[in-house]
Amino acid sequence: MTQPSDIAPPTVPPAVRGFASDNQASVHPEILAALAGVNDGHQPAYGDDVVTGRLREVVRRRFGDRAEVFPVFNGTGANVVSLQAMSDRWSAVVCPESAHINTDECGASEKIAGLKLVTVPTPDGKLTPAQVEEYATGFGNIQRRQPAVVSITQSTELGTVYTPEETAAVAAAAHERGLSVHMDGARIANAAASLGLPLRALTTDAGVDVLSFGGTKNGLLLGEAIVVLNPDAVKGLAYLRKSSMQLASKMRYVSAQLVALLDGDLWRRNASHANAMARRLETAARAVPGVEITRPVQANAVFAIIPKDVAEQLRKRFFFYGWSESTGEVRWVCSFDTTEDDVDAFAAALAEEMSA
Repeated sequence: MTQPSDIAPPTVPPAVRGFASDNQASVHPEILAALAGVNDGHQPAYGDDVVTGRLREVVRRRFGDRAEVFPVFNGTGANVVSLQAMSDRWSAVVCPESAHINTDECGASEKIAGLKLVTVPTPDGKLTPAQVEEYATGFGNIQRRQPAVVSITQSTELGTVYTPEETAAVAAAAHERGLSVHMDGARIANAAASLGLPLRALTTDAGVDVLSFGGTKNGLLLGEAIVVLNPDAVKGLAYLRKSSMQLASKMRYVSAQLVALLDGDLWRRNASHANAMARRLETAARAVPGVEITRPVQANAVFAIIPKDVAEQLRKRFFFYGWSESTGEVRWVCSFDTTEDDVDAFAAALAEEMSA
C-alpha cells in the first residue's frame, strides 16, 4: 500500500505576475494579519459581531454620519443587491454601455433583480448629465419600464476617472428627475488616489446615494461592501442581502478585512502603488515603436493596440485580456503587488516581440 509519505507533493507551476486584472493579485499581508487577528474564540453571527460594529464606525468616519455598511461576498452581489434596494420590479437603470453590470455580470441585474438596463454609448466610459436627460424617459407610460436609478462606475471600465464635479453634475440631473444614483466602486480607491481626494469627496459630497465599495481588487482575500450614503434611497436592503445569498454567517472575517483596508491608509497605499505602476507601464509602452496607447491612463489600467500575433506571443509569458477583437485593443491592469521589475520585464518582452 502506498503510504502518504511516498506520495509526491503536487507540482505547483511558478507564479507569473501578469496584467490581466487586479483581482488576480495576492492578498495583502496586512489583510492576512487582520484575518488572523480575529480568528479567536466565538462571535455572534450575521453581522452582530464586534468587528462588524467597528466597521460601521470606520465607514461613518470615511463617508459621513448617515452612512450604513452591508458587507457582501463579491462585486456582482453588491451591485445587484444595491440596485434591487433602490428600485421596483418594473424599474429601469440608466448606465454606460461599457458598465460592468451590463457587460460582465452575466445579466445578473436583469435575471436576479428583474431590472431593465438602459445602456448609453460613452466613448470614455463616463455618463453625462445630457445623457441622463436623454435616456431617462417614459415616466408615467405604463408600456415602459420606469427609470429609477442611474449607475456609474468609478474608476470606469475604460480606466477613466470622474471628477467630483462630473459626478455631482450627473447626480443633480438624476435627482432632478427623481432617480437615485448608484456607484459601482470596484476601483474607487484607485480613482480617489488618482485625484488625491478622500473617498467621501467622490461619493457622499458628490451626491451618490449608494456605493458598491470594492475590496478584492485592492488587496482583500474576498469581500466587498454596500455603503448606503443616503438611507432614504433604499428599502429592504438587509432582507435583500439575505435573500440574494450575500449575508455571511461568519461576517467578522469579511469585516476585518474592510476595517484593515479603511481604518488607516492601506486603501490609498495599495491604490497609489497600482496607479504608479500603470503610469510606468504606459511610459515604457509608448517608447516601443508600433504600440498605440488608446485611452488616458488615469487609474491602474493601460489600454493599447498591438498586433494579434504579438499579443499571442506575449500571453505565453504574461497573461492579459484582449479588449476588442476587431481593433486588436488589449488591457493591462496593475495591482498593489505589481513591481517595477514586473513592469520592466513586460515592457522588454513587448519591445522584443514588436521588433520580431
